[in-house]
Amino acid sequence: MIAEAIRRSALADYAERFTALYEAASGSISIRELPFLTQIDLRADPGDQALMQRLADGLGFPLPSRPNTAASLEDRRALWLGPDEWLIVGRDDQVASLKQLLRNGLAGAFGSIVDVSANRTVLEVRGARARDLLAHGVPIDLDPRSFAANQCAQTLLAKAQVIIERRGDEAAFHLYVRSSFAGYAAEWLLDAAATAR
Repeated sequence: MIAEAIRRSALADYAERFTALYEAASGSISIRELPFLTQIDLRADPGDQALMQRLADGLGFPLPSRPNTAASLEDRRALWLGPDEWLIVGRDDQVASLKQLLRNGLAGAFGSIVDVSANRTVLEVRGARARDLLAHGVPIDLDPRSFAANQCAQTLLAKAQVIIERRGDEAAFHLYVRSSFAGYAAEWLLDAAATAR
C-alpha cells in the first residue's frame, strides 16, 4: 500500500470558525485563508534600468520602486520589501511559470529568485470592521490617509511578524504570516473580533 500525499493548508481547521464569525458579525467582518499562493522572493538591482524593464515586460507591470507599495496585474502582485527586494505573488499553479519569467528577466544579471511559497500562508481580513479589528494588534497607522490603497508593510500582528497589504480601495487587507505562526494569528483575530462585538 502506498500512502497518498495530501496537501493541507496551515489553517484548514479554522474555516468553520471563520464562517461562524462572518455570520455572527452580520457580514461586517470576514476572515478567510488564501492557501497555497505562489510566493517568490526576488532580489535584483533596481538601478539596472534594462533589467527592471525586462522584469516589467515579463510581469506585465513595473516592480514598485516606492517603499511599502504594491503593484499588480490581474492575479499577479509584487510587494516592495526593501530597496532591492520584492515578494512576487501569484496563483497556486504559477510557481514554475513565474520562476521562469523572473529567470528570463534576470537574463544572467546578478540577483536571486527563491520560492518561499511554503513559508507563509495568507489571511484575508475584509469588511467594514476590518481596519478597526487590525488596528488593535498592528502598530502602524492603518487609516486610509496613512496606509492607502496598494500599500504594504512588514510589521507585527500582536506578536507575530507579518506582511500586511491593503488591497486596492476595498476594505480588505492581506496578512502574509509564517505558517508556524498562522494558528496564533488566527486565534488572535478571532478573539479580538469576538471581544469587539
